Amino acid sequence: MNETASATFRDPGLPLSERVADLLARLTLAEKVALLHQHQAPVPRLGVGGFRTGTEALHGVAGLGPATVFPQAVGLGSTWDPDLVRRIGTAVGTEVRALHHKDPDRTGLNVWAPVVNPLRDPRWGRNEEGYAEDPRLTGELATAYASGLRGDHPRYLRTAPTLKHFLGYNNETDRSRTSSNLPPRVLHEYEAPAFRAPLAAGAAVAVMASYNLVNGRPAHLSPLISGLLRGWAGDDVMVVGDAHAVTNIAADQGYLPDHPAGFGAALRAGIDCFTEDDADPGPTVAHLTEALRRGLITESEVDAAARHILAVRFRLGEFDPVGANPYAETTAEQVNCAAHQDLARRAARACTVLLRNVGDLLPLTAPRSLAVIGPLADTVFTDWYSGTLPYAVSVRAGLADRLGAPAVRYAEGVDRILLRTPAGVVCGGGGPDGGALHVTDPPDGTSAHFDVLDFGAGTRTLRAVANGRYVRAADDGTLINDRPGPGEWVVRETFAMLGGGDDDGDGDGVCVRHIATGRYVTVGYDGVLRADAPTPAQATAFDVEMVDDGTAAAVALARDADAAVVVLGNHPMVNGRETEDRADLALPGGQEALLRAVHAANPATVLVLTSSYPYAIGWAADHVPAVLWTAHGGQESGAALADVLLGRTPDGTPAEPGGRLPQTWYRDAADLPDLLDYDIVGSEATYLYFRGEPLFPFGHGLGYARFEHRDLRLSAPETDATGRVEISVDVRNVGGRAGTEVVQFYTRQRRSRARQPLRVLRGFRRVRLEPGEQATVTWPLHAADLAFFDVTRNRPVVETARHTVMAGRSCTDITATAVLLVRGEQIPDWDAYAAPLPAASRDDEYGTTLVDAGPVEGDAVAATRAGAWLGFDRVDFGAGTVRVRCRASAPAGGARLEIRLDEPLGGPLVATLDVPATGHPHRWAEVIAAATGASGVHDLYLRFDASDARVAEIAFRPGSAG
Repeated sequence: MNETASATFRDPGLPLSERVADLLARLTLAEKVALLHQHQAPVPRLGVGGFRTGTEALHGVAGLGPATVFPQAVGLGSTWDPDLVRRIGTAVGTEVRALHHKDPDRTGLNVWAPVVNPLRDPRWGRNEEGYAEDPRLTGELATAYASGLRGDHPRYLRTAPTLKHFLGYNNETDRSRTSSNLPPRVLHEYEAPAFRAPLAAGAAVAVMASYNLVNGRPAHLSPLISGLLRGWAGDDVMVVGDAHAVTNIAADQGYLPDHPAGFGAALRAGIDCFTEDDADPGPTVAHLTEALRRGLITESEVDAAARHILAVRFRLGEFDPVGANPYAETTAEQVNCAAHQDLARRAARACTVLLRNVGDLLPLTAPRSLAVIGPLADTVFTDWYSGTLPYAVSVRAGLADRLGAPAVRYAEGVDRILLRTPAGVVCGGGGPDGGALHVTDPPDGTSAHFDVLDFGAGTRTLRAVANGRYVRAADDGTLINDRPGPGEWVVRETFAMLGGGDDDGDGDGVCVRHIATGRYVTVGYDGVLRADAPTPAQATAFDVEMVDDGTAAAVALARDADAAVVVLGNHPMVNGRETEDRADLALPGGQEALLRAVHAANPATVLVLTSSYPYAIGWAADHVPAVLWTAHGGQESGAALADVLLGRTPDGTPAEPGGRLPQTWYRDAADLPDLLDYDIVGSEATYLYFRGEPLFPFGHGLGYARFEHRDLRLSAPETDATGRVEISVDVRNVGGRAGTEVVQFYTRQRRSRARQPLRVLRGFRRVRLEPGEQATVTWPLHAADLAFFDVTRNRPVVETARHTVMAGRSCTDITATAVLLVRGEQIPDWDAYAAPLPAASRDDEYGTTLVDAGPVEGDAVAATRAGAWLGFDRVDFGAGTVRVRCRASAPAGGARLEIRLDEPLGGPLVATLDVPATGHPHRWAEVIAAATGASGVHDLYLRFDASDARVAEIAFRPGSAG
């Protein structure tokens, strides 16, 4: 340490680049390689300590003991409030610093948050982690949260925020093997902007690559990391690999032959820090060292990665005197402090969305009695990335605190059962450690009673009444009632209860399948229950005997109450979570049956949905007078919901549901394309392109006040492509109480060469008004923001066109419009001769998918069925063409390609190309054929006769056959 105390890299007065370069020059190659793992080794001879990336901080500090738990990220998205989200980011960043100060070895300062993947499909298992289906809203909220995490000091970072997950990551099932196919427009208009915004603003300093493949190439090898992502930031960006993802390149993905090749390729592509083998850097160091020995990577490439990492460490203040860094002395008193608790309650109120309120049932006015019902009414669930709750306020507790315990009557609404066999009754153990489930006769009191909770898709949990613990299957299959709830990476607490006795599941009694292992429950010779049978035919058949009918008890309670509050939703660790997508959008059948019964007993029923994602609640939307949705809201969720349901806080301040939907709520999963279809333009997905009638649209949310929008006007009726126009609309509170309106501004381009969205969010303003008060709300519309990606010239273009400018309460509830003429460019027809036509830039397709043209760079199109085709709109062949050249591949055997005009099947045939067997997808043949009959402007189609053929580009030679 003494030898380096005066070294250049320790001088805070020097430029960052000089300091990083000096430290880098002092390190040996082996020491630099050791920096490239998540757990970076110290360098004692230079006084450089160890460093670890990856503290989880998605909506609070996770995995490090009690800390403030804020609403899930999708809940923060529903606030539509960047200022609030920034304050939450500041609070979380402060708690990270405080815990780091307390134990720097346990709490690292590189935080893995926020998640900026747009919520393209609500079936995504990690829906709860994103902000919105719109890239602009996502980018703005991510910038706000990351800004809070990083702090506002010009030199030092409070923490180092990492955006997750680059790129095209929106499905879980088989995520490491599936490819997200991103045409150029989807890439540049939908997927990329959410990442670009926080990087361009300097709010985020790192990015994590995603598990999936993109256009057939592992995302960790994407040329977009260096070719696109790093160009968005003014400073060095550290790119980290996701856990075990680089290992997947040669393992699950089988993309490269071995780990040195995979690790070397990832480094060359731009991965700086490898998250592999948990805390053991040994394998990563060995793979990279071998890649160096083989010449697969160079020392300069190691230096580049180490420089990105060290730049972040310097900005965190690691090599500066403690007194110079304003964040260094943040102490543990900040963790879950009173100010953060208050902020958590404000956030939980702000993320509550009122979906329906017929007859102004809400807010509840001085109820003498409330029936609070449902499996989520008296509990607060956490998700995989939640912190440890320091305390939890449920809906029942929040209302009881406000109205008094006697006024709040509670029923969970779940059935209590016995499981019988001819040998006796199934019993569990008492106390927190429970015991092995076993058959005995007679049973010992309530030890034989189990509550059955329905979480949908046939998934149920069993909770032992004897100790309130959930049943799980241990590693050896033994069923034990010892868990506080479903959890851990592999959820062992979920079961399916099927008709037993045979493979068809329709025999006598019920057989029980353990979902995680797929094994069926048997009663052993010793009377102990184990999940160890491979088929239902080998399972024990149980008779189910009802002890208490949960629905009947709930109905009896609701019938005599002033109103019923039914709290339903999901468990974040069950059905729809990391590694598991949802199969559909349905509310669990048992929960809907409970809701229907309660509503029949008491029409004054409020449905409170607490969930990580949208549900298709068509019956409730038609029949239940008041419906609220909130994401899982953290420690203050019940207190906040009590504020909203009653319309006021404990001190009498008016409270309202402040949220707006950050994604479309569909009526049925049938309204959605295939989960793996990432082409939102072609599949007409998300609010941008969806032509159906949603259950609730993007941006929807009611309040307790009522507003009118009037007189939308523009500061100018037209502008050029570099101009700016102010949008203004008058907003008046025409209700009887103060409230907040979220005024949303959208545009729609009326005519274009390319298919345009039906509407695009351009901005939004929150405005709070007293009854009768009016305000003018303005938003600056930059013409450059109206650009879309022109595939004919491979760049963004502002096209000359008229745009409908809209103000509204949601994307479909439009209240006022105006027309703006933008004078930009005229997009030309495809020029058949200026350059080859890239297959991936096609305007239309049938039966094709995007694939990688090579392991390092380039995209191509592959047929997925015989008869597939791709199309280019309006190709100008001039006076005529005499030759066509196609870069094509047919890995398994030869293929024939047809070039046709105007129609893909019956249009005039221009050329036929026979592609030889190439033997490998990345081995390409230049196929040339004579062309006839192509002159002037036509739509061009290339048709495949084989399902394994691939095309990278098509080129034409001008000339006249005569």
